[in-house]
Amino acid sequence: MKKYLLALTTFAVLAAGCAAGGGAPEDKGQAGGQDGGEKKRVALVLPEKIGVNPFFQQMDEGAKKAAQEFGVDVKTIESTDHAAIEENIRAAVAENYDLIITSSFESEDALKKVAAENPDRMFAIIDTVVDLPNVRSVVFREHEAAYLMGAAAGLATKTNKVGIVAAMDIPLLKKWTVGFQEGLKATNPKAEVFVNYVGSFNDPAKAKELALLQANKGADFIYGAAAVGDLGVFEAAKEKGFYTSGQDVDRTGIDPEHIVLSQLKGTDTAAYETVKAFVNGSLKPGVQTYGLKEDGVGVTYVTRESKTPLHPFIGEEIVNKVKAIKDEIVAGTRKVPDPLQQ
Repeated sequence: MKKYLLALTTFAVLAAGCAAGGGAPEDKGQAGGQDGGEKKRVALVLPEKIGVNPFFQQMDEGAKKAAQEFGVDVKTIESTDHAAIEENIRAAVAENYDLIITSSFESEDALKKVAAENPDRMFAIIDTVVDLPNVRSVVFREHEAAYLMGAAAGLATKTNKVGIVAAMDIPLLKKWTVGFQEGLKATNPKAEVFVNYVGSFNDPAKAKELALLQANKGADFIYGAAAVGDLGVFEAAKEKGFYTSGQDVDRTGIDPEHIVLSQLKGTDTAAYETVKAFVNGSLKPGVQTYGLKEDGVGVTYVTRESKTPLHPFIGEEIVNKVKAIKDEIVAGTRKVPDPLQQ
């Protein structure tokens, strides 16, 4: 959901760089070489400053991990605003980086221009698609993780009523809303689900209002898929006492009593694997998808551990049942179709 849901402190858009107002890109990290020889050089151009959005911080960490392991130089260039993205990509081209990686819908237009003008240079973009012969696009099967979230909610609900507060009623977000409802139906066919749309990606007040409405109807778990609006869902959960979930990175630490799960998106894995493939000579243009099998998406406690203790509302028994469902999806014995391709 990131293509649009990036407004959230995740769900949400982030290397010092050649900002629109000037200044040279700042080198935020590099890897020492293992052999003497000239090292390959990778530039990671982020749409915002690191620290604004954990989604991008993960990406930086994944690229640096690959740099350390494979002996390449990685420079992370942070954009001070969206207007600086194209300037920063062009600066990386001018500095002759061998691979230039960027991310998300904010960077699409800039990359389309610069990649088209530099057909002999290799580029990659994470969390959206740019269809050019010299661009590798990395996207995620978010519906697989949403299915697990729905399965957990179906097993955990005591009222047999759950809610979804989503940003907008658009096709892309069906990967979250439909995926969740399919998982819910699989574990609890009797559960009733309320779905409301905020109408934007950055309206916590409206999202809170909708979450309170669902709670008043009896929902004891409300799935947040509203970008910045999720912050309003979190507030409502604290006030009303229902349970909820975060997106993209582990949000359980914000309010462990009410945020009991998080749907994860492995931007660190995507960045790491992109650099690894480049070093190995296997990076090719086209679309690469990451789902549960590739550790590209997941759910706290099910696919990755959390520093936050597991809440009793979910409990170990439910986690183990959802892990079994995850294993079936990975093995291919349980199909979770992409709602956008149906």
